[in-house]
Amino acid sequence: MNSLPSVAIVMPVLNEEDHLESAIARLLAQDYNGEMMIVVAVAPSRDRTEVIAAELAERHPSVRVVANPSGRTPSALNAAIGASQSEVVVRVDGHALIPVDYVRIGVETLNRSGADNVGGIMAASGLTAMQKAIASAMTSKFGVGGAAFHVGGTEGEALTVYLGCFRRSALERVGGYDESMVRAQDWEMNHRIRETGGTVWFTPEMVVTYRPRSSLRSLSRQYFGYGTWRREVARRYRETISLRYLAAPVLVIGLALGLLFIVIGLLASQQLLLWVGLIPLVAYLLGVIGASVISKAGLSGFLLPIVFPVMHISWGLGFLIGRAKS
Repeated sequence: MNSLPSVAIVMPVLNEEDHLESAIARLLAQDYNGEMMIVVAVAPSRDRTEVIAAELAERHPSVRVVANPSGRTPSALNAAIGASQSEVVVRVDGHALIPVDYVRIGVETLNRSGADNVGGIMAASGLTAMQKAIASAMTSKFGVGGAAFHVGGTEGEALTVYLGCFRRSALERVGGYDESMVRAQDWEMNHRIRETGGTVWFTPEMVVTYRPRSSLRSLSRQYFGYGTWRREVARRYRETISLRYLAAPVLVIGLALGLLFIVIGLLASQQLLLWVGLIPLVAYLLGVIGASVISKAGLSGFLLPIVFPVMHISWGLGFLIGRAKS
């Protein structure tokens, strides 16, 4: 790879009227000195997203717009990648706040590490009390496990990373994004890169601010979808099943059995069943309270005893009963 390879920044967007212009402005402000273009894949939107995207492309020669009729993220990414010929492809999201040095550090890390894909930290940061609580849970090992792109860590090889700065040769080698993966397409893509001999690399120098969901209902839908599609990944690639991804469904089963034992114990006046049923519920409750107390969420930390269970139970239910519809 040349010292300053050409870069295509690809962005799938849907109903992004409020954020698209500022997101593009951040990309145009990158301090990368090589050739760079921005390809926006626009899905059919209910707002003025398509109009705004067209206006931005007209004003800025380095911005190009392609259509994404299906509205699905992997289709959008493949369309945007196909509309460019750059040596490096940087995948971003409309809601992600990309720092000015993001592309430069990504390319430098690709060159230095020899990896096929590099990425950094998904730095969840909220504005409202609920968003702040959710952000705290999303950067907590108790909330989401120990993945470096969530909680930080040292630079090195990883199973997956947030977003990604790819060598085009790697994307071509694996055939691009799997368009049947409505969600978890990044994890699945990184798995195929690693399975074909490539390296996925995490660096804490690439930090992207992520705005989390603003309500418990939307958070629940998000994590139910995560669990549903993580099971689909496990179904396709059984070797990826690990204790970390089984934790939430096992928790849901444990809590359900605990409640069942409690009900039976009360109905049958069996103290032993009652106490057995209380064990998983009390253990999880103590974990939630402990993680909430040691969090750095400030006043919004009072919401964590609600946020943690919503995330865990929604993810677990998605894994257990969700149906992935390709």
